[in-house]
Amino acid sequence: MAQGTPTTVPDDGLTTRQRRNRPLVLVNQGEGKGKSTAAFGLALRGWNQGWSIGIFQFVKSAKWRIGEQSALEALGRLHDSTGEGGPVEWNKMGSGWSWTRRSADEDPAEAARDGWAEVRRRLAEQTHTLYVLDEFTYPMEWGWIDAEEVAEVLRNRPGFQHVVITGRRCPEPILEVAGLVTTMTKIKHPFDEGQKGQKGIEW
Repeated sequence: MAQGTPTTVPDDGLTTRQRRNRPLVLVNQGEGKGKSTAAFGLALRGWNQGWSIGIFQFVKSAKWRIGEQSALEALGRLHDSTGEGGPVEWNKMGSGWSWTRRSADEDPAEAARDGWAEVRRRLAEQTHTLYVLDEFTYPMEWGWIDAEEVAEVLRNRPGFQHVVITGRRCPEPILEVAGLVTTMTKIKHPFDEGQKGQKGIEW
């Protein structure tokens, strides 16, 4: 499996190339650390392939600038100046989203719906190759966004667009659409012993 060799080959009438080059919905869920980190690692690989990367953070505060954001935005600037890699766009709900005039202190449920409406529009227009919907499970879990509707949009998205969703408890309709689901299981965590987050580990 290390070299990407599947354990079984389905009788689906597709060639190896056709089966390899299918867009995926990926889910990183669970109580353990590393869900967003894994998604941003995927964004780094996508950037190296020249993909357009669209990152949408649905919960984290705009005031909290994580290390991956700085790194990926720097790579986006490198692309803009040299053409290397792919374009990168980073959006946070906590700042009211870049395409709306709403401020961060307005209704978070409405802001989440605004974010999903923009993602849905971009999927229809095939704006990005990879979408990172960070902590997107929570607005669905809280009933702000209809998981069935999200699943339908993802199932019928056109072209070649990967979507990775992170968060602790992904709704079942999304898991059914996903082609790759990983559950991060917490065994131990420094937080359990009262240790606060630290540079380079949490941000």
